[in-house]
Amino acid sequence: MTANSADQLLRYYVDNFRRLPWRSAPGERHPDPYRVWLSEVMLQQTTVATVIPRFERFVERWPDVAALAAASDADVMQEWAGLGYYARARNLIACARAVVAADGFPQTADELRKLPGLGDYTAAAIAAIAFGQQAAPIDTNVERVLARLDGIEKPDRKLIQRRFLELSPPGRAGDFAQALMDLGSAICRPVKPRCGECPLADDCAAFASGTPEAFPAPRKRAIRPQRYGTAWWVERRGSVWLVRRQAKGLLGGMPALPGTDWTSQPTASGDAVGTVRHVFTHLALDLSIERRTEPVGEGWWHPLEKLDEAGLPTLYRRAAALVMDMPETAAAAA
Repeated sequence: MTANSADQLLRYYVDNFRRLPWRSAPGERHPDPYRVWLSEVMLQQTTVATVIPRFERFVERWPDVAALAAASDADVMQEWAGLGYYARARNLIACARAVVAADGFPQTADELRKLPGLGDYTAAAIAAIAFGQQAAPIDTNVERVLARLDGIEKPDRKLIQRRFLELSPPGRAGDFAQALMDLGSAICRPVKPRCGECPLADDCAAFASGTPEAFPAPRKRAIRPQRYGTAWWVERRGSVWLVRRQAKGLLGGMPALPGTDWTSQPTASGDAVGTVRHVFTHLALDLSIERRTEPVGEGWWHPLEKLDEAGLPTLYRRAAALVMDMPETAAAAA
């Protein structure tokens, strides 16, 4: 890829950029760093289609970082329910409060990395997109596009960052990054890339090779360990007993059904009414659901008719749906 190719990509981006609620159009003033930061956190391991309505609801409720910093942990965690990866929500709260304490977002990637929950990519994305800094936000789309353009089979992250900074026109790092992201998402896809529609095909080493999908070479996926657990459904007078999970660990701080620890061996007693399988980033879980008559642990009674307002994460929403669909539960909730 050459400097001329970078200019060509930016011209293509001007005509084809995706309008997203956290973006500014090319040539407009930089977007609000709060919206850039929030969108980048939400987009980690989550699709754009899923994030858009959740982002809009979030900023309607908390329109700026000061409003978010003043919110209660429970309210933010409840609003985050269903987006998954709940450590993001805990870091979001901590980061908002740190930004307010510092009187605003820092503008450089180095300073942004010091905030809770911000890694290299997110810090670089905010610096480039919100502040126009020459920073290199390298996500999987950006890495794939640059690796294919240069014909790099096994890209090294530092090499890709260096190539990004070499090619990014001064003051356009944000537009350049988003142009690469859009190109990687819509055209330079991992499988079946649409090379015939790519504005950079003539300069692409992977395309010239005849096997663009071979670049970069696929990484070996780690095998997820299997875990087992049991959740207890305790129902009384049209309500179900909920607890809050410990602050640290998977689903930390989220409302949940009470239950056992998750272990490498099955824990069900044989009285399970059903099982929910859920795949996290680093493990797969089979959660058995059993009925009990007495509440377990510290918690609260939540009305079944308002269970969708409890802020349950996806795992426990699915577990609840399994039980709620049973005739005896439906009759009790009526």
